[in-house]
Amino acid sequence: MWKRDELLNPGLLRTSNAYEKRPLEIYSFVDPLCPECWALEPIMKKLQIEYGKYFSLRHVLSGRLATLNLGKKKRYETMAELWEKTASRTGMSCDGSLWLENPVSSPHLVSIAVKSAELQGKKKGIQFLRKLQEVLFLEKQNISNFDVLKACARNVGLDIEEFVTDIHSDSASKAFQCDLKITAEMDVQEIPALVFFNENVEEEGIKVTGFYPYEVYVQILEEMLPRKPEPSPPPPLEDFLRIYKTVATKEVAVVYDMTQNQAEKELKKLLLKQKVEQLPAKHGMFWRYTGI
Repeated sequence: MWKRDELLNPGLLRTSNAYEKRPLEIYSFVDPLCPECWALEPIMKKLQIEYGKYFSLRHVLSGRLATLNLGKKKRYETMAELWEKTASRTGMSCDGSLWLENPVSSPHLVSIAVKSAELQGKKKGIQFLRKLQEVLFLEKQNISNFDVLKACARNVGLDIEEFVTDIHSDSASKAFQCDLKITAEMDVQEIPALVFFNENVEEEGIKVTGFYPYEVYVQILEEMLPRKPEPSPPPPLEDFLRIYKTVATKEVAVVYDMTQNQAEKELKKLLLKQKVEQLPAKHGMFWRYTGI
């Protein structure tokens, strides 16, 4: 059976503060092309805002979609259908027509790019992954196109020269291979998946695969902590937008315990103040912070 201390390889990171010491650690297994991972974003934001002081979060690229049998029309049609169903069910827009019009040609390169971004810091890696998802699911761009990757890197403030060098380096490739090893050792067969660990590295983690109501994840935190955790209140809505830059109406609704209509009304107040701009999507609405 796997143990957490055998799987970590912090040497692949250049930053020494990548893992903050908190009571729990959550491994989040994701793939940049996975619509279910995208759909989990509202819940993950809420979990981090309310209970982030109790856990550190590590993203692990599963590589599940890096092995797409590209070139087969049927596979593209299947992906397009999956995206549309996920968007309709979850409220997080993703336009499946990308797979019929401008399909991602090299999922493997996308994963390597994410690991390259992480080499400039954990926070930058997370920002880059989110930007890739926005460009992919909302703008229908082929995120394995090198110019698109560089534009995303530039948008989140990465050192572009370093980023490009790292994509072709052994460091990014080894980091991705480390993620694939963790995925295999933890027997993660589906994504998204979260694995919760406590401070005792000898104990097995609790693995949750798929998409569940927010309360399920909170219950796991409560069961793993010695005392019932106290949730932190969310920040003012404008601060939330300032932090995350681009968010869906769905994300605001989940984080602030609102209905979709209530969230939209609050966001439209910021629109009138010219603090945000609307980004219409195929399923629902996104909002980009424009205020100072």
